Amino acid sequence: MKKILRHLRRYIITGSLAVIPIFLVYMVTRFIYLFIDQNVMNLIDDFIGIRIPGLGLVITILLLYGIGLLSRNMFGKWLFNLFERIAQKIPIVGTTYHVGKQISNTLSLPEKQVFKKVVLVNYLKKDIYTIGFITGSLTVKNTNERLFKIFIPTPPNPTTGTIVIAKESEIIDPGWTIDEGFRTVISAGIIGPDEVNLKQS
Repeated sequence: MKKILRHLRRYIITGSLAVIPIFLVYMVTRFIYLFIDQNVMNLIDDFIGIRIPGLGLVITILLLYGIGLLSRNMFGKWLFNLFERIAQKIPIVGTTYHVGKQISNTLSLPEKQVFKKVVLVNYLKKDIYTIGFITGSLTVKNTNERLFKIFIPTPPNPTTGTIVIAKESEIIDPGWTIDEGFRTVISAGIIGPDEVNLKQS
């Protein structure tokens, strides 16, 4: 009886883990359909009175494509610069737009420019290692010592986190790729490398 229960528990857990990726795909698809397609379709329905499933999503994609093309030509750049100048004159709107533009510029850079390297740092306590990504470096004026800017993401959401400044002697190179570091953070440590190097870089 115990063998049967162990067998059932093992394969029920295996089945549950296998369903997770399918469930995530379903949730993303459902989000796109309900929040994008349906909302756009409601606007279209008000104008033409005809509801075509999927048309809202197609129109949204075409609209984003058109905005992308517009932002690349001279008129589009002038238009966006005009909007930026107007937005910056409005206190709260200007700040929000500036932050959004910084995030947009950062995300538009190639990965090798955004994150230079995966590192481990003693962020909260000695001998407790935290995963971070080097985003750049600084030079101390008086000593010419090099310091590193390190983004420490919050698992499982890598878009939030904190920035720390650390000396090179305080940084450890785990020997991971950026993809391996991201997988470890996003999965809250469930998925990731099986080995780590704890020698200082």
